[in-house]
Amino acid sequence: MARHPWVAEADNGLRWGIQLVLGDEGLGRLLEAGKAVEALGFDGCYIFDHPSIQADPWICIAALAVVTERVRLGSVVNCVAYRHPALLARMAADVDTISRGRLMLGLGIGWLKTEFEAFGASFDTATERFAALEEALEIIPGVWGAEKFAYVGMRYQIGPLQITPPPLQQPRPPLMIGGSGEKKTLRLVAQYADACNVNDVGQTERGLERLGGPELIGHKFEVLRGYCEAIGRPYDEVLRTHFTLRLVLAPDERAVADKLAAIGQASSGSPATRRAQPSAFMTGTPEQVAAYYQSLAEVGAQYFIMQIDSGDVETMELLAREVVPRVIMRS
Repeated sequence: MARHPWVAEADNGLRWGIQLVLGDEGLGRLLEAGKAVEALGFDGCYIFDHPSIQADPWICIAALAVVTERVRLGSVVNCVAYRHPALLARMAADVDTISRGRLMLGLGIGWLKTEFEAFGASFDTATERFAALEEALEIIPGVWGAEKFAYVGMRYQIGPLQITPPPLQQPRPPLMIGGSGEKKTLRLVAQYADACNVNDVGQTERGLERLGGPELIGHKFEVLRGYCEAIGRPYDEVLRTHFTLRLVLAPDERAVADKLAAIGQASSGSPATRRAQPSAFMTGTPEQVAAYYQSLAEVGAQYFIMQIDSGDVETMELLAREVVPRVIMRS
């Protein structure tokens, strides 16, 4: 597996992407929000995959492909249980072509049991869902290949099938696997993916809370390095990305407090945000927040993805103009 061109861009410095939370009212501002993300210089504009709660990400990124020119598009991340891998491969190829080679395909096992049930998908054990993910990671590149591809697995059977027209990107759109698990997720990243997507938030009795910090993120990257070394893959072939569950910025501490109080009175469009404790979020002034991301860059993070409500233009602007310039890649 060669180093993907999108991954290689890490040699030029840190990059940042925005995952827009749309909610019930955000679809109407999707296009303007996406154009703002591009205009502010971010590398990626992403939509999460919770179609029982907000608009389907594939509809959204196809629309964004038409009104943007540079920003990378995708979802962090698609739940493989919601769509057959061959269908995912078909949609991904088409969006990559429509966007002129800007798709990033994020994949994961999913976690929202009520959504599985709403769509009639079996909420299997984590072991079974990881097995399905691994089959998808074999099927999707397979059907993008130069010849027809057949596959018979425990979960999926296809073929012979070749997606034509294929994706525009060469050698293919980059693949990201979301999650921080050290036993399975990071092993699959090393074996199949171009990017990991880790965080320092985990489930406790009170809900999602921050469990670590830069030390924990650095440890995750070292685990990934170990898996790469075990299979003989260069570590720099994997882009090291970090995910922020919710980012809220304001110019000063008083404004931050007022903004958080106002947000606290409204429900979030993000299901993960709804079950999280305040410690799981990143909030503060640009100077305060920049220090946190600098500490992550110093343990090896190369790309930051922040989840931001689509109507919170102030946070996007402060991030672009006052946080990004303060954070530099480690030497």
